Amino acid sequence: MSDRSCNIAIVGGTGALGSGLAMRWARAGHAVTIGSRDAARAAEVAAELSAKSGARIGGAGNAEAAGLGDIVVLTVPYANHPATLETVRDAVQGKVVIDVTVPLMPPKVRTVQLPPEGSAAKAAQGVLGADVRVVSAFQNVAAAHLADLDHAIDCDVLVCGNDREARDLVIGLAADAGMTAWHAGRIDNSAVAEALTSALIFMNAHYKIPGAGIRITGTPQAGS
Repeated sequence: MSDRSCNIAIVGGTGALGSGLAMRWARAGHAVTIGSRDAARAAEVAAELSAKSGARIGGAGNAEAAGLGDIVVLTVPYANHPATLETVRDAVQGKVVIDVTVPLMPPKVRTVQLPPEGSAAKAAQGVLGADVRVVSAFQNVAAAHLADLDHAIDCDVLVCGNDREARDLVIGLAADAGMTAWHAGRIDNSAVAEALTSALIFMNAHYKIPGAGIRITGTPQAGS
């Protein structure tokens, strides 16, 4: 676990990916609040996740949750990404925002379709502004594996962002959730992880894999 407990808000945290991260971070000793467009729904799911994980998780509306967290995690569908950025923009100034969004555009989710900005995370950095340290991470981890607290996650995490200290923070949080994460460069490089998700979805279907992942090979297990 990290040397200190973090106050983490997960916007869109009632979904499978956000819920899995919430439980793993709460069990590691972090203070976690999940957000939803429906505050009552967030509170309901938070109670369920608290019971499942054995650790307290709070629930609130997305904007309120973002205000409560020192670290804010975006785990929303791509269709909701632009509106969510506007909802939380004021609340996240001066904070680290971890963007887990992948630009999947149904029905062609097995085909890479990056946005004009180059990636969802780079678009988020543009909307939120220079006072927000956006870090891209966790796009390639299967949500079902995160939600299974007994499952050892066999997938590494690529961490992209313009601020080294913020990337270090996310690498530590990945370790707390049972994953190995790696510095993968500036926010522009998030395009790699976001695009890779569509390839993994294709492989899952083609090879009948219950959650394909990636491993970084040929180097010692150190996130530097």
